[in-house]
Amino acid sequence: MAELLTIEEALAAVLGRARPLSSETVPVGDAAGRVLAEPARALADLPPFPSSAMDGFAVRAEDTPGSLPIALRIAAGSPSAEALAPGTAATIATGGAVPEGANAVVPVERTSSHDSQVEFLEPAEPGAHIRPRGGDVREGETVVAPGARLGPVQIGALAAAGVAAVTCARRPRVAILATGSELRAPGETLGAGQIYESNRAMIAAALAPAGAETEQLPVVADDDAAHREAIERGLAADVLVTSGGVSVGPHDLVRRIEQELGVEETFWGVAVKPGKPLSFGVRGQTLVFGLPGNPVSSLVGALLFVRPALLALQGAAECGPDFEWGHTAKPFRRNAHRDEFVRARRGAGGESVTLEPVTGQESHMIVRAASADALVHVPRGSGEISAGAAVRYLALA
Repeated sequence: MAELLTIEEALAAVLGRARPLSSETVPVGDAAGRVLAEPARALADLPPFPSSAMDGFAVRAEDTPGSLPIALRIAAGSPSAEALAPGTAATIATGGAVPEGANAVVPVERTSSHDSQVEFLEPAEPGAHIRPRGGDVREGETVVAPGARLGPVQIGALAAAGVAAVTCARRPRVAILATGSELRAPGETLGAGQIYESNRAMIAAALAPAGAETEQLPVVADDDAAHREAIERGLAADVLVTSGGVSVGPHDLVRRIEQELGVEETFWGVAVKPGKPLSFGVRGQTLVFGLPGNPVSSLVGALLFVRPALLALQGAAECGPDFEWGHTAKPFRRNAHRDEFVRARRGAGGESVTLEPVTGQESHMIVRAASADALVHVPRGSGEISAGAAVRYLALA
C-alpha cells in the first residue's frame, strides 16, 4: 500500500489542480461572500468635499478665540453656496461641507452660543475636525483588490466609493452524491440494516460559506449501472463530491467507476483521523472528491480539502482551511501515524478560547458531534498535548 499523504501534501495536490472559473458582473448589494476577480476602483473622491467630523462651528482659525456672529447654517447634504466671511462663524453638522474660507471646525461642546453669537474660549487649530477631500480614497484608486472575499466591511467600502457593480468569479457548481443501498431519507421508516442518509445535507451546509451552488443528487444503491449514471451526471458540475464507496470493500464502487468514466485519480488516502480513505481526482476541469461514508470523516474531508478548493476556483487570495487558535482545557493524546481532528466545545478562558473535547469521538457519531462547535487539530506524534497548550482548530459554528 502506498504511503499516506500528509494533510499539507494532499491540500497542495488539490489546490494545484483548481483552475479559476470564469467571471461575471454582480450588483454590489448582492456580492456578499463573493470573490473579487478584478480591482474595484472608486468612482469619486471620498469624502467628495472637505467635510466636518463633528457637530459644531466652521471658522477661520485666526478669528479665534473670541465671540463671532453666526453667518451661515450648514446641514449635512445641504452645502452652503456662500463663502465664510472673515470674522464670522457657521453652524455645521457632522458630514456637512465645510464652506470656502473656513479652515477649522470647533465642536459645539467647546463653545458657548446665544442668540446669533458664538463664543470660542480657546484658539482653533487650522485643519481641526475637518475631513479632507479624498482623505479616505481618491477617484480611480483601488477600493478592494482581486482575490478578496467580500464581507460587510468590503461591501460598505465599495458602496461608499460609488461602486454599483463588481466583477466576481462565478459560484462553483457542486454536485453531491451519497452512495449505499442501506441509506434512506430522513423521515422514512427504516427497515432491517438501514440508516438515515445525512451526509449530503451536511456537506452542502459545510460548502455554502465558500460560495458553492450545491445540487444534492439522488442517493444511489450499490449497483454498477446506478453508480455510472449518477457519477456521469455529477461530472457535469465544476466539482463532484461523493460520500461513501471509496474504501476497499466489495460494495465500494465509486473509484473504479470514476476511473472507467475518465477520472484521473491524483491520490487516495490521507494521514488524517477521521477521514483516511479520501480520494481526489480530475476529469477535464471538474474536481472529483471521494469522501468516506462515516459522517464525521465526510465533514472533516469537506472542511479540509473541498472548501479550500472552492475558494481556489474563485481565485481567492486566501483559501484556508480557516484555522483559529485556542488552548486545550485538558490533555489531548496524539496519534502516532495520523493527524487527528477532535470534536470539542469552545469556552472562554481569559484572553483565549479554551477547547474541551466532547464524549464520543468515533467517526460515525454525528449526533454526539452536534454538541461540538470546533474541530481541534492534534498533530501526529508520540505522547500527548498538555492542558493549556496552544492548538489550532476549525470552527464548526
